[in-house]
Amino acid sequence: MKKNNQPLFIAFSTQKGGVGKTALTVITASYLHYLRDYNVGIIDCDYPQYSVQEMRERDIKQVEDNPYYGKLAENQFSELDKNIYPIETATVSDAITTAHSMINSYDTDFDIIFFDMPGTLNTPGFIETISEMDYIFSPISADRLVLESTLSFAQAFNDMYIKPRQVNTKALYLLWNLVDLRESTELYDEYTALIERIGLNILNTRLPDTKRFRREMSASKKAIFRSTIFPVDKQLQKGSRINELIDELCSKITNNQKPE
Repeated sequence: MKKNNQPLFIAFSTQKGGVGKTALTVITASYLHYLRDYNVGIIDCDYPQYSVQEMRERDIKQVEDNPYYGKLAENQFSELDKNIYPIETATVSDAITTAHSMINSYDTDFDIIFFDMPGTLNTPGFIETISEMDYIFSPISADRLVLESTLSFAQAFNDMYIKPRQVNTKALYLLWNLVDLRESTELYDEYTALIERIGLNILNTRLPDTKRFRREMSASKKAIFRSTIFPVDKQLQKGSRINELIDELCSKITNNQKPE
């Protein structure tokens, strides 16, 4: 999935908080790194909370303090013969510089660098940094405020920058997240048709609203879904549609990487 032997820059970005961009960044990165044998890194530029870095610190503490997770990590890294992927923090203005520093500093042939972007384009340097992404995935939910803010940004960025090829970005894809399975699929079908009519791309995969997406390491030793050290537990993958998301994401990127 590389471009000219250089790692791809990919961001999960949305203009509204609480739609799952950070969770999807971590889940996707861990899935590709630990299960698909890609080499990834994450630039956490969602200042000042740096949620991905905080998650990594929690994960490391659990592995160090809990023998169960410590043994699990030991077995995993022995079997995979690879270490945890690096995470670096940066302001959004310095994110690209930090990414290149990561690429040059680690003895790793990176395939993808993920960026956890701030939730607003008003952040200084946001447009300049998002313009350096090869692919942007924007999670949305069937909430009017979420849809309006994200569609407004996506349409403007697509029309002003991507279509005229003013930026590096090859494609921006919207992604249904937090889907209430009790609601009629007609609602999402209608929204999807509207999104396609205004010229935007949207993935077919729809991720359900389920508590498992928030399950991290804990003293209870439950199966893990969201972690920077472990991939999604195999049992928890069932019904989460994460496998379908990863397959579709990889397919879109691979197809777009083919020479025109």
